[in-house]
Amino acid sequence: MTPAELAQRIDRFVRPDTFPVAIRMIAADEPLPAKARRPKHDMRAEFAVCQTYAVARRYGWTLVVTREDINCPLTKIAYGLDLPTDFYTSGETCEGMYTESREAGARTEAEVPRFPHGRYRGIAAGPLARADFEPHVVLAYGNSAQAMMLLAASLYRRGGYLTCRFSPRIDCAESVVRTMLTDEPQVILPCYGDRVFGQAQDHEMAFSFPWSRAGEISEGLEGLHKGGVRYPIPAFLRYEPEFPPGYRKLDAELKTGRD
Repeated sequence: MTPAELAQRIDRFVRPDTFPVAIRMIAADEPLPAKARRPKHDMRAEFAVCQTYAVARRYGWTLVVTREDINCPLTKIAYGLDLPTDFYTSGETCEGMYTESREAGARTEAEVPRFPHGRYRGIAAGPLARADFEPHVVLAYGNSAQAMMLLAASLYRRGGYLTCRFSPRIDCAESVVRTMLTDEPQVILPCYGDRVFGQAQDHEMAFSFPWSRAGEISEGLEGLHKGGVRYPIPAFLRYEPEFPPGYRKLDAELKTGRD
């Protein structure tokens, strides 16, 4: 299974409006991809990580971002590019915005999944169909039915349920960090920042899964299709409509006239 083959399978069976994204965390001793765009160098701007993924899925560009390219401090901490400060862990970043109190904010920050500091030095993200690197995570946006199809594909062989965690902020930590730490797929509810800076739309959800599950999910999509679970979701149309009394009277007259 290559990234291009998986992209072709997702396009056939799920039909997302934007490109599925291949994401690779670049280790501290790993060279940066030479041909990828760098926001600060090539676009003279620092990006949020959700914005980086949006450029990859909407423009079809491959980007690499390091600490110097990212201006979202929450992401820098979640991705292990910076150490959390007392201001962060105390809940002051949340207080008055996402939580009523500092204590509630501290509880929220404590539950954000985080990579160990220094494990990675950057993120590569680009369209799955043209990825020239092996991704750690595949991230696909779509409507709820398309997310459901990918969920069903992830459970096709194993059965059971998928358990996910949701928060109104830092969805990039769920889609990549938690996916990699657990080696399990995640249903992603786009967060507030993803909607503002990544321009995720109100009708969109996302689904992420580790590359280790790529073959299984690909086979699951094909199995679902053979079993009749397909996208677009077919509507059941083999029924007899009921009409108002006037319509029924007219239909009776028409039938009498024909007889």
